[in-house]
Amino acid sequence: MTLRRGLIERVRHLFHEVAKFGVVGAVGFVVTLVGFNLLHFDAGLGLFTSNILATGVAAVVTFAGNKYWTFRHRAGRGTSRETIIFIGLNAVGALMQYACTWIAKNGFDVTDKYLINVAFLVGIALATLFRFWSYRKWVWRAPPGETPAQTSPRGDLVRGR
Repeated sequence: MTLRRGLIERVRHLFHEVAKFGVVGAVGFVVTLVGFNLLHFDAGLGLFTSNILATGVAAVVTFAGNKYWTFRHRAGRGTSRETIIFIGLNAVGALMQYACTWIAKNGFDVTDKYLINVAFLVGIALATLFRFWSYRKWVWRAPPGETPAQTSPRGDLVRGR
């Protein structure tokens, strides 16, 4: 019974993290997509510049959301360290997004706004999976000895379990 309860707690905890990450990511997604389209198609900036600027603005939004909501129970390792690693991993995600749009535009000669956005969405999907995994692993790691069963459904650390 204890093993089963522990597994249920771990799955429930992971579900809460994924759901919160999804909400924060949805906000970041809107910022990225709107920013990319405004910068690339309306302002005429290049793919790389548009992607980096839009992703950079979204990164500020998602850093705050993930630090203070999604992974708040894992915080406490230093904002400077978290910020530096977050920026590095976010840059990898941005390159994944850029690679998808670059391949569509330069590899397949796609010029249609709709198809460029499809490629960009594929890149965002791949980058999102990478970001969730890497943020949990390197940015907001669980403190040593903490198991998911030691957190409440809200994500707060429960002492004394």
